[in-house]
Amino acid sequence: MTDGIKVLTELNDRSREVFRRVVEGYLDSGDPVGSRTLTRSMSEKVSAATIRNVMQDLEYLGLLDSPHVSAGRIPTQLGLRMFVDGLMEVGEVAIADREKIDATMGGNSPDVGNLLDRVGAALSGITQGASLVLTPKHEAPVRHIEFVSLAPDRALVVLVFADGQVENRVFTPPLGQTPSSMREAGNFLNALAEGRTLSELRAHISREILVRRQELDVLARDLVESGLALWENAGESYERLIVRGQSNLIGGAELDLDRVRSLFDDLERKRDIAEFLDLTEAGEGVRIFIGSENKLFSLSGSSLVVSPYMNADRKIIGAVGVIGPTRLNYGRIVPIVDYTAQLVGRMLSGRGKG
Repeated sequence: MTDGIKVLTELNDRSREVFRRVVEGYLDSGDPVGSRTLTRSMSEKVSAATIRNVMQDLEYLGLLDSPHVSAGRIPTQLGLRMFVDGLMEVGEVAIADREKIDATMGGNSPDVGNLLDRVGAALSGITQGASLVLTPKHEAPVRHIEFVSLAPDRALVVLVFADGQVENRVFTPPLGQTPSSMREAGNFLNALAEGRTLSELRAHISREILVRRQELDVLARDLVESGLALWENAGESYERLIVRGQSNLIGGAELDLDRVRSLFDDLERKRDIAEFLDLTEAGEGVRIFIGSENKLFSLSGSSLVVSPYMNADRKIIGAVGVIGPTRLNYGRIVPIVDYTAQLVGRMLSGRGKG
């Protein structure tokens, strides 16, 4: 990234302007930008032949590419990265866009998931990309835990939190569970749960199982341990990634349909959810991942604009983002994602105080 900025600063004014105008033209239209087009918009009067020479130099530096035999150029991934880091002008959030995002915050529903679902829908509608909203982990103390058998190979764990929220999680229990072993497992967990959050309870259960193994019969112990595995793995990402607007990606000519399908598969499986949050934890503010820099969705040839949001203690608790083709209007989308993340953080912090 630093090397890219260095290359930019070493370009003369004319080369830098040609480069900027090619990138802006491409992001605006999706088409290669030719020398004749640039002669009409350059700040100094120069010939098409001079501009072609500058374009060839920029192509030699790896900043531009010629997709066809025509003289038109498009930015490479390196070129887009350099433009975003060094030349992009970030605008203000349009009033109409701000009003749509603000409108999602209305209502007094205690269901944070429902609110963040509305945020995701608004974000995908405004940006015409797919929106990703990573919801916070539930950190209220656990009030009650209960296991319910649904079938020989399916059970439900019901988690009731001190703030009144209830979560039902379906999982595959160890073989041979009986109503009495489920009751015993529930009693064991409830005796440990009081006043502890789910993450605190996990650590406590691990220690207590070692100390009190003999107090639990084998079936109940297996059930507690399988429940523990649920919370540590699948439960950690349980419905935490809200994806809206996938259909917006299908219409984009820039994204190959097979690649879009692989992106959808990734999102459906939510397998990279921990990495998605890792992307934001390098610090607050918007981060932009272009093409193969984006370790989550590199197969789709897409870009991700993502920003964390924080609670009242300035701790990162989730993230919002927009994914689309590399030809995103970054200057418009960056402030929208930033504004949304800050608004969500303020709203959740306010609820925490209530």
